[in-house]
Amino acid sequence: MQSISGFQKLHSTKVRKLVQAKIKVTGIVQGVGFRPFIYRIATANNLKGYVRNRGDAVVEIVVEGKEHEITLFLKDLKEKKPPIAQIHKILMNYYEEKKGFSEFAILNSSETKELAGSVVPPDIAICGECLRELRSPTNPRHDYFFITCTNCGPRYTTILKLPYDRKNTTMQDFEMCKFCRDEYKNPNNRRFHAQTVACPKCGPKAYLTTNRGQPVPHKDPIREAGRLIEEGYILAIKGYGGFHVATSTTRDPPIQKLRKTKHRAQKPFAVMARDLKTIRTFAEVSPEEGEMLSSLQRPIVLLDKSRDYYLSELIAPGLHNVGVMLPYTGMHVMLFDQVEEPSFVMTSANPPSEPIVTQNGEALKMLGSTVDYFLLHNREIAQRCDDSVVRLHNRKHCFVRRSRGYAPAPVHLKHSSSKCVLGVGAEENVTGCIIVGEKAFVSQYIGDVENLETFTFLKETIHHLLKLTNAKIDAVTCDLHPKFATSTLAKELSEDKGCPIHPVQHHYAHILSLMGEHGLKEMIGIVCDGYGYGSDGKAWGGEILRCTKDGFNRLGHLEEQPLVGGDLASRFPVRMATGILQNIDGIEDWILSKSRFLPHGKEEAHTIMHQLNSDRVLPTTTSCGRILDAISAILGICYERTYQGEPAMKLESVATKGQDILKLEPEINGGILGTTGLVEAVYAAREAESPADLAYSAQSYLGKGLAKLALEAAKDTGINVIGFSGGVAYNRHITSTIMKRVREEGVEFYVHEIIPAGDGGISFGQAYKTTFGLPEQVMRAHKTHAF
Repeated sequence: MQSISGFQKLHSTKVRKLVQAKIKVTGIVQGVGFRPFIYRIATANNLKGYVRNRGDAVVEIVVEGKEHEITLFLKDLKEKKPPIAQIHKILMNYYEEKKGFSEFAILNSSETKELAGSVVPPDIAICGECLRELRSPTNPRHDYFFITCTNCGPRYTTILKLPYDRKNTTMQDFEMCKFCRDEYKNPNNRRFHAQTVACPKCGPKAYLTTNRGQPVPHKDPIREAGRLIEEGYILAIKGYGGFHVATSTTRDPPIQKLRKTKHRAQKPFAVMARDLKTIRTFAEVSPEEGEMLSSLQRPIVLLDKSRDYYLSELIAPGLHNVGVMLPYTGMHVMLFDQVEEPSFVMTSANPPSEPIVTQNGEALKMLGSTVDYFLLHNREIAQRCDDSVVRLHNRKHCFVRRSRGYAPAPVHLKHSSSKCVLGVGAEENVTGCIIVGEKAFVSQYIGDVENLETFTFLKETIHHLLKLTNAKIDAVTCDLHPKFATSTLAKELSEDKGCPIHPVQHHYAHILSLMGEHGLKEMIGIVCDGYGYGSDGKAWGGEILRCTKDGFNRLGHLEEQPLVGGDLASRFPVRMATGILQNIDGIEDWILSKSRFLPHGKEEAHTIMHQLNSDRVLPTTTSCGRILDAISAILGICYERTYQGEPAMKLESVATKGQDILKLEPEINGGILGTTGLVEAVYAAREAESPADLAYSAQSYLGKGLAKLALEAAKDTGINVIGFSGGVAYNRHITSTIMKRVREEGVEFYVHEIIPAGDGGISFGQAYKTTFGLPEQVMRAHKTHAF
């Protein structure tokens, strides 16, 4: 059998005279119009035979004909594939004998499961042809919200199992009418064998209800829902991968109500705008950002607010940017038809720390007290899938969340693994990852696995992804922290699958994900985030690591600072600031003046000072995130973290209008970047200088200091490659400062472009490490620790 890459020459040797070829095509080749495509190019080249889907997500083809016709067929297969198809390999056998097919046909699917590593496509935004039909009064699908074809619509969120046939999707409940079936059977129609084909007569129905589930009769429920949103009502809207909660973006009262009922005092809401022209009226949009917004994936893109920003300040309070997306379904498009509202709040509908809601009954129960109305439809959702979130850094993608539109499409590796490895992530922003051969399948966004519902969602997603890829895992990887829920899951899976389990240190996994993304074998990694369990049992978060496939050395880090109250210090940054400034004259007066920002007021402030003045040994951290939090509190920007990264994100926003007035040079001693002097300098200048300038100065210091540490490590080790990962890598100023310093010294610099820099990329890093070989080795100081 010959293996032919989709990007290689089709014939590497002289073609024999053949009359039949048996072909297996792997990749994203089911649910993308691939069988109709094969039918067309086979008949165009006068070939007989068949094509069919298989249970391992592979497409099987048999063609008979003249030798040159088969050659032309293979050329067309490579060059004319459907736009959303991805061909990974073409496997072929040639035979002299002829079976005597009388025609070319699309056969019923086979349950055969032989190969691993193919998968169904992600959900794709409504295409231009469907949009035109939606708008055409003479088209039978005029104004039909669930209009789709082979080139667009839900895929991953609708599939129950393989092979990809209607009976194996949530469209199994909708029998096609004659009109739809005729299109489904017509080789010249783009809905030829489109499994989600439907129309108003036979397909899913949309309807409006009150928040108690009582029907609200209306001949046009979708456009009525749009009018209700514009009037200031709050609606729950069922989409492809779950529910959104929507309301007006120009009225404060409904947003205030939504924040109160959703317990989201400050966390930014995403918005959906009617079109790109409208987005430009309230946000800055570069050509690259416009391209991202309009892409088939339609992610939420973080855009800088414009000078003329006129949406409610309650949407993204205290931030310089706002998350915006364009409509990606027929329903979304129709919501804007009869309103003047430029955009709608469109945030994921989920209870705090729980997965996005998908079922109608579940939504009525959980969201009834939050919303005024429901816009529902009667098609089930097979897989939860949140919207993706992307930011642009120096014209390059920076994924905050890789989910709808991207998952479960694989990330292609530069080398092939002989093992199938599963990574289960850490504790926050969790994803799962399966590496098979040269492909890494990273799941959709799962969330924080701190409760049973999200933990169950992670388990179900991993199980589903294993079935879709037909993968048989050889090892399970997890975080080094022994008490993470994902570590418990890894043990369960290890026992169930009869395979070894391999913990990988958190920050090493961050750099491994960066190495895996760029195909690098070694790197000096800068890793900055809020927390990661160190190999010494301490809280890490500002690290300089020498990383190879064999393990890592910790070559430098930020100065250790006290965590007064442990985890409470991450929630209330005043605690962190007080711990760092404990030796400053007048610090007790300062914390007493800020005691109103502590849950127990002055009593708590006195307790904090008592802990610092006692002989009690406090836990410490090297976290860069906690330093940013402390500075945010000192400058009066944020006193309580109500969502992940809030103090640091608001600090970054304030810093966008500043300049480096402190001009501090990095204090480095023995591979440790001092942070006490930085925080003291900010504290001393807080009344004389602007918060914007001090915020900018603090970020500059950290960027310069981290770059200097990494450059010294690169020089000492001879590794001329430096990378930056972790949640702090989303900070544009710190990242650009490091990049500038590193590249000025002629050293290569890498950041993430297709894998999230935050904990959403941890599962990929975990799995990538184990593909190199086992067991995991962690090298620290002059010792090597095996975990």
